Amino acid sequence: MEAVALPGGGSFLLLEDSENSEGLFGANRLVLAAGANGTRPHHHTKSTEIFYVLDGTMEFLVDGELSSVRKGGLVVVPPGTVHAFGASADGPAEFFAVLTPGIVRFEYFRQLGRIARGEAEWDSMDELHDRFDVHFDGDPEWR
Repeated sequence: MEAVALPGGGSFLLLEDSENSEGLFGANRLVLAAGANGTRPHHHTKSTEIFYVLDGTMEFLVDGELSSVRKGGLVVVPPGTVHAFGASADGPAEFFAVLTPGIVRFEYFRQLGRIARGEAEWDSMDELHDRFDVHFDGDPEWR
């Protein structure tokens, strides 16, 4: 397992990349600081993303609808659906995320870590979107 710090606070724990599951899934565990965004609005063209809240309260934007999901809650985001997520302002949150079918994308998260450490600029992500099936949509300030 590998931990990667995120811009805005928190970290990704890279659990399983799809190359190890014959393309079936990729899995990560994320910890976000209180009020930290996990990502800006985006969609995936090829994969469903599944989130299970392990601790705290998460805020999700899914297809234009904002909701709060507490510990034990599950959110399923089909391909093509614009979504974003972050920890509520009340406290940190931890969740498990699965992307299926999987895409080899740990390098995407490593690049986010380089941005968090000041080793790369946010614009460096532009060339990675098609490769890792992460396509940003709309305003980065979603809540």
